[in-house]
Order: sequence, then structure tokens, then C-alpha cells
Amino acid sequence: MAIRATMTKEEVNELSSLATFDGQIEVIEKEEEIEPAIAFLSQHKEVGFDTETKPSFSRGESNEVALLQISTLEKAFLFRVCITGITEPLKKFIEDDSTMKIGLSLQDDFRAMRRRTHGLEPAMFVDLQKICPAYGIEEQSLRSIYAILFEEKMSKQARLTNWEATILPEKAIQYAALDAYSCLRIYYQLLTLPTPDPYKFGLMPNHH
Repeated sequence: MAIRATMTKEEVNELSSLATFDGQIEVIEKEEEIEPAIAFLSQHKEVGFDTETKPSFSRGESNEVALLQISTLEKAFLFRVCITGITEPLKKFIEDDSTMKIGLSLQDDFRAMRRRTHGLEPAMFVDLQKICPAYGIEEQSLRSIYAILFEEKMSKQARLTNWEATILPEKAIQYAALDAYSCLRIYYQLLTLPTPDPYKFGLMPNHH
């Protein structure tokens, strides 16, 4: 199958299939729930990873990370670090090099996490923005890459959620879980494609 290099926002919006995560979602709000969740995730070689931060509407204002989403294909954990903080088991997992974490635009996630936990040293992270160009995909957004590979559109409805709210709306929970899951699903899909020539990993997207 030929992979499309680009897809316009209009084309994505016209897709009839809506992306969903049909697995189990566990929202972690208590410190004692973190260790069992990390024990489960640590049994997997690869997980999807994303973060959410309360939107800032003032110039120059940056909020600390509010939510960490870590997902397998079957189960997503939403760690409400705005309540628990980044506890030691969570920090160890982020810095551990035995489980690969697949994300997108990871430098943004790292910056948001370091605002909450200084000196955090994330390890074994793979950024889809770095590897997709090698497969001929020039799009950089998660929504566009997902649409190219699966012909499904991801909803943007919950993007401006207050992720520090006392109770997260159900649509926000679904949105957050899907983001982490979709990173992992994209990664596994790329692995089924012919391996690109190594030099392609050094190529920047073409802008015609």
C-alpha cells in the first residue's frame, strides 16, 4: 500500500470513521494506585505515551503537566499528576530504559513534566515525528498521521479541557486515552511496512 505523504485538515474532517479506543481506561488519582499501574505497564516492551497540560490563555504563561497518559493496546492509564505529583514509581518508569515509550512532539511533553519535576531524565522514548518522514509521511500532527495510516479521524472536541478540574468529563477521558493509544498503534503499523533505507531517517519532510 502506498502511504500518502500529506492529508489536508479538510480531508481529515471529511473521513466518515471516527477513531476510538475500545480498551479499558483507569484514571489514577491516588498515590497508592500508581505502583500497581506501573507494575502492569512495566511488563510491556512498548507503550504509548502522551501528556496534557491545562491550556494557558495568557502570553508567556506555562502550566505544569496535569495528566500523563500511558497505554498498551488494551488498557490506558491516566495519571492525574496534578493531584498526586510525579511520584517515585512514575519517575522511575519515565527514566527506565527497559520499556519503550512511543509519543509525538516529545520535547513539549518533557518540558511540561520538568516544570513539575526538575531534573527528570526521560529514557527510551521514540518520537513519531522523527521516524514518520522515513516512511514518506510528511505530516507532523498526531491527527494527520493517524488519518493517513488508518483513514479514521480523531476528535478534537476535548482539546481545551481544564485538565486540572476536580472531575474530568468522560469525553476528556476518552480523548486523553486515545492520544496515548494512537501513538502505539501508529508505531506498530509502521513496523508492518517495508523498512526504509537508513538514510531516509535523516531526511527532513519536503515542503514543496
